[in-house]
Amino acid sequence: MRRSLLVATLIPAAALAHHGWSTYDPDKPVSVTSKLSEVSWSNPHATAKVAYQRRTWDVVLAPVARMETRGLTPAMLKSGKPVTLEGQVRKDGTPEMKIDRLTLDGRTYELR
Repeated sequence: MRRSLLVATLIPAAALAHHGWSTYDPDKPVSVTSKLSEVSWSNPHATAKVAYQRRTWDVVLAPVARMETRGLTPAMLKSGKPVTLEGQVRKDGTPEMKIDRLTLDGRTYELR
């Protein structure tokens, strides 16, 4: 009983912790070429920051396993590395974008 109660409590909490993609606007695609900073190679999604429109934007990349499967490694996405990011921005104006495609050193990686 205690175990099932614990599981029932944790599953909704985990679902709430992971944001849905509905917060991003598919009608407003963005393409940004900038240098990455503060790269975090962690789950549930790797993240970084970029300078765009005179602001610092949070960048939501793909899960680490997906990026590695598609040929990206932490060494390739170091801070200071210029990349082109394609994706969507948040609907509420928060300076955050989720990335569907990343181009690095002339090669494009599909992240979704």
